[in-house]
Amino acid sequence: MSQSSAVPSVQRSDTEQLYAILVDGRRAGLTAYRDRGEQRVFFHTEIDDAFAGQGLAAELVRSALADVRASGKRIVPVCPYVASYLKRHDGFADITDPVTPDVLGWLEEQPH
Repeated sequence: MSQSSAVPSVQRSDTEQLYAILVDGRRAGLTAYRDRGEQRVFFHTEIDDAFAGQGLAAELVRSALADVRASGKRIVPVCPYVASYLKRHDGFADITDPVTPDVLGWLEEQPH
């Protein structure tokens, strides 16, 4: 594992419906979402093994959730990593909705 001196950047791709974290211009990880009205439903987060252990998942999710707040949407944490992050960082509790059977059924119908 090599540590990079580059500052990671997070970018949202509405066409791919994901946030990507880039290190030296290379996608190091992503968190995927689907929008359901005013809710942004996060369902998957991953970091490439080559970038593991650098805190990139936390930076990615923090940036993604800050973007959700700025957009006026609400967070639905289906992804276990996003749910875990929210339990450790209560700064987004006011814009977080619970994961319900209705949301899970809707998500299953969405293309991944």
